[in-house]
Amino acid sequence: MNQKYVALVTGANRGIGYSIAKHLIAAGIDVIGTYYTNEAEAQAAETALGTDIAKLYMLKLNISDYTTFATFTAQVRNLLEKNLAGSTLKYIVQNAGNIIHTRFDAATPEQLDNQYNIHFKGPYLLTVTLLPLICDGGRILNITSAATRFYLPDHGPYSAMKGATEVISLYMAKELGKRRITVNAVAPGAIASDFGGGLVRDNAEINKSLAEITPLGRVGQPDDIGAAVAALLSDNMHWVNGQRIEVTGGQSL
Repeated sequence: MNQKYVALVTGANRGIGYSIAKHLIAAGIDVIGTYYTNEAEAQAAETALGTDIAKLYMLKLNISDYTTFATFTAQVRNLLEKNLAGSTLKYIVQNAGNIIHTRFDAATPEQLDNQYNIHFKGPYLLTVTLLPLICDGGRILNITSAATRFYLPDHGPYSAMKGATEVISLYMAKELGKRRITVNAVAPGAIASDFGGGLVRDNAEINKSLAEITPLGRVGQPDDIGAAVAALLSDNMHWVNGQRIEVTGGQSL
């Protein structure tokens, strides 16, 4: 019997996270996904994505509250022992997030704390808490942003936290090397999803302007990222480690 592997994907109820879960399930990998507030949406995702070969199991998680991580990890362990008996947690994809659009000089302390907790402190400490569960030879992917490379209006605080995530990914790759765990950062460009209030998806003018600075002539779709993440987690990509990989269609070259 072949070993079954499990992926944990934060923010799997919508957008990029949903697409990542979909592509991993299609590859036969069971997914433990997280959501924060919309339980009905999470349940709908479970129903829509489950197949005969792999399932989606959704758990509630507030990525900004590290005090809940021990309890959450116990829930993950329980799922692995009961619903996913014989399976091993091999993949962690830190995807959950939001954005507060603001100039750097207009950001309030509360807004900075929000972006720090959700995009850096939370994923950082959640990964640390989950380390005893992930197998040797596992893979960790941190979803960051192409906006760490080029300027986008009102993206400063958000992009700064994503930049910090890219830096810690290098240190994680080095320090987890003895366990043969690879760590990479995937940096999407503009994506037509509900992220940021659906600005790229729903504002035709912004969508057009972003498509014009992308050589492939359009903005990204969630499936562009989901497919890329599934490919990076495949066995064929085990030698990719400590890298920041843009998935942007060449936006702002």
